[in-house]
Amino acid sequence: MKLNFTKMQGLGNDFVVIDGINQTVMLDTVRIRRLADRHFGVGCDQVLLVEAPDRPETDFRYRIFNADGGEVEQCGNGARCFARFVRDHKLTDKDDLRVMTAAGPLRLRLQPEGQVAVDMGQPRLEPADAPFFATERAARYPIAADGVELEIGVVSMGNPHAVLLMDDVDRAPVAHLGPLLERHGRFPQRANVGFMQVVAPDHIRLRVFERGTGETLACGSGACAAVVAGRLWGLLWPNVRVELPGGELSVHWAGEGESVTLTGPATTVFEGWIEL
Repeated sequence: MKLNFTKMQGLGNDFVVIDGINQTVMLDTVRIRRLADRHFGVGCDQVLLVEAPDRPETDFRYRIFNADGGEVEQCGNGARCFARFVRDHKLTDKDDLRVMTAAGPLRLRLQPEGQVAVDMGQPRLEPADAPFFATERAARYPIAADGVELEIGVVSMGNPHAVLLMDDVDRAPVAHLGPLLERHGRFPQRANVGFMQVVAPDHIRLRVFERGTGETLACGSGACAAVVAGRLWGLLWPNVRVELPGGELSVHWAGEGESVTLTGPATTVFEGWIEL
């Protein structure tokens, strides 16, 4: 199968984006892993598939596959690249898009200078929504990993996130704790793990170990989850600048009952084709 693709990135979180409307696409775990492989394929954190809408109220269907081949519910950086892709490839002339994901509908708004705003919906804060095993909802949950007692926030942005507060993210044990918490028994569908340092009430630094991928240069849904957790802990204001290894995102969350808005860039790297 010959497959045309576009390589894109949002703050270094990189994607292989595939038009599934104008070409026949047959993806399975083996092919996704081949695409994502940085030595034998194109190389990416996630593969994004653009499909025709399956509901009249949406413009497209948006599917996300991690580098390990597993399909996941949400990706904020990928959503911004999705919006840029469908406009650049003349699949739409709209600036305001509604797309359907496995987590539900998303609203994407293209803005000047390559910025894209994503309405990520309301965060889900009940443990069962992540899902996460706990007897009742709490702002922080105790959890043991490798014999160490930790405290985490748990937030679903349509996908599960654990958030830890760090004094210095440069020294955070991401490579050690990330895999342990990602596959912790209290997260039956695994989790994305965010390591957050609060610099000021409107500024955080963040590193994210993504489920099925490992540490990435940026994670949009992880940025949203970290801001939600920090707001619930009383540490952050509604508008927060999120500094990630790959660059900066803006996150706005007014509080419970309100949607989270994620704003940042989306860039095309190159286009090509691959035989799978």
